[in-house]
Amino acid sequence: MSIYSLWGALEIGLIFGLVALGVFISFRVLRFPDLTVDGSFPLGGAVAATLISAGLDPFTSTLAATFAGAFAGMITGWLNVRLKIMDLLASILMMIALYSINLRIMGRPNVPLITEPTVFTILQPEGISDYIVRPLLLLVLVIVIKLGLDWYFATKAGLAMRATGSNPRMARSQGVATGNRVLAGMGISNALCALAGALFAQSQGGADISMGIGTIVIGLAAVIVGESIMPSRRMVVLTLAVIVGAILYRFFIALALNADFIGLKAQDLNLVTAVLVTIALVIPLLKQRLRGKKKGGY
Repeated sequence: MSIYSLWGALEIGLIFGLVALGVFISFRVLRFPDLTVDGSFPLGGAVAATLISAGLDPFTSTLAATFAGAFAGMITGWLNVRLKIMDLLASILMMIALYSINLRIMGRPNVPLITEPTVFTILQPEGISDYIVRPLLLLVLVIVIKLGLDWYFATKAGLAMRATGSNPRMARSQGVATGNRVLAGMGISNALCALAGALFAQSQGGADISMGIGTIVIGLAAVIVGESIMPSRRMVVLTLAVIVGAILYRFFIALALNADFIGLKAQDLNLVTAVLVTIALVIPLLKQRLRGKKKGGY
């Protein structure tokens, strides 16, 4: 595998690290099975690409895309909290609606950004290749967001959100407005996914209506792989684990698709994902069985 493939895998891994953080908030912190991700990720790309192609600067466009994702996530939460629609069904309804909304925003199936300025081209120093600059810029952004989430989850509001996911009945008895915590958590989760989509569109040269297919699977794979490699109950470690999981996931994908002796092609991506997630789920069970055998031997 070439050095370009490694840097490319790191770049995409860091972008999907943001998705993994968003999925971690909904699935692990709030215990909310959220499929809105498959719609909010392309929503971020659609908003950013459309605004950039219309002449707006990339930073404002990316910020607008992030807020659009937050709004979509809060609508999903609102459907569940206020209208009492089952959490999974509420997210499916929003995911379906976002497909049409994204087409409306772009006006066509895709919006190219090949000749348009992006956050990467503006921040790129002279004399350094873009394939090196992009991962470094993304690494700084991911670290800042990770530290911000660590700080937030240590605050009173963040602890209330964690309590809402762990035991909503107990949280309500302690005076926590669990409905508001769900809305806030879903907003933050999908804001991160939309931010990732906006950066992905600028990195890959455009937004496409199909760019969100399977995003939730990738996010879950990153969370599961990260938690298998770095098991912990500390929030600081957990947020780091899901980022590491996303990067490792992309490295595994790049290695599998670039290894000639394996014979895999791009259309085998979902197969590789399924195998990786299966392995990640089986590893903790194997460890538990090995510990049981060792104790039984004594």
